[in-house]
Amino acid sequence: MRRLPPLGAIEAFVAVARTNSVKAAAAELALSPPALSRRVQTLERFVGRPLFDRRHQATVPNADGEKLLQQIAPVLDQLSDAVEAMTSGTEVLRLRLGILPLFASQRLFPRLGELRQTHPELHLDIDTAGHNIARLGEGLDAAIALAREIDPALYAKRLDRNRVYPIGARSLVEGPDPIAAPADLGRVTVLLHRDMPDTFAAWRHAAGVEDVEPLAVDQFDSGALMLEAAAQGLGVAFMHESHFVDAHDPRLVKLFGIEVESPYSYWFVCRPRALRTKPVRMFHDWLIRTLGEG
Repeated sequence: MRRLPPLGAIEAFVAVARTNSVKAAAAELALSPPALSRRVQTLERFVGRPLFDRRHQATVPNADGEKLLQQIAPVLDQLSDAVEAMTSGTEVLRLRLGILPLFASQRLFPRLGELRQTHPELHLDIDTAGHNIARLGEGLDAAIALAREIDPALYAKRLDRNRVYPIGARSLVEGPDPIAAPADLGRVTVLLHRDMPDTFAAWRHAAGVEDVEPLAVDQFDSGALMLEAAAQGLGVAFMHESHFVDAHDPRLVKLFGIEVESPYSYWFVCRPRALRTKPVRMFHDWLIRTLGEG
């Protein structure tokens, strides 16, 4: 049997890699920072290479550290779940889910109580970093992604169909110089999400104002921040109807009364073989039953 590094060294490595902080990881594991550092150094000596870039205020995994983290962190989680299940008498199932923050806050989290009641053994590790489809099988079991279409090599289930329209601050239509017609977009900044770059072009074509150029186009990677920027009067956001409705923000209004079918949908995505695992199948079935497009 091949020799393995000490479990404590692996646990220390994962804790530091996830927190980017020796101090925070040491507190999490109830160790002193020097003791934790020695454990990490033990693993680095075992593998024969450094695993972190040690900066002034952070300890960040280097390329080798990231690769190792992706491979062993899920195994360590499974080991922890197995021990927890053995000691508690309850099976623990863990799903590593990639998801956009706005979808999580508006549509998933309000319903998680039902999931907990239906499947108390299922635990979600939420990951809101970008490029979640590309990380399937390498840190993520499944993802809820916003896309035009999904690679046919993956399993995908569409969760919704939506419409796009411009969303702006109420002050834009009630102020002294209101934005009253699509041509007035030439006086404002347009706000776009990086995962939905074609929303403005699709709407502009439907509205017949393809020759109108906004003052600027600002890009966001957060739907929640886009909505807040629009509410603050910093621009007009081109987003989904569901984003506007679920925001319940009285500062925001729909502009112009023109809407178009969105080129984008939310999808549940995973690798086909992942759908055969119990946590993924359990979450998939609950999600489609609860939020599927029907």
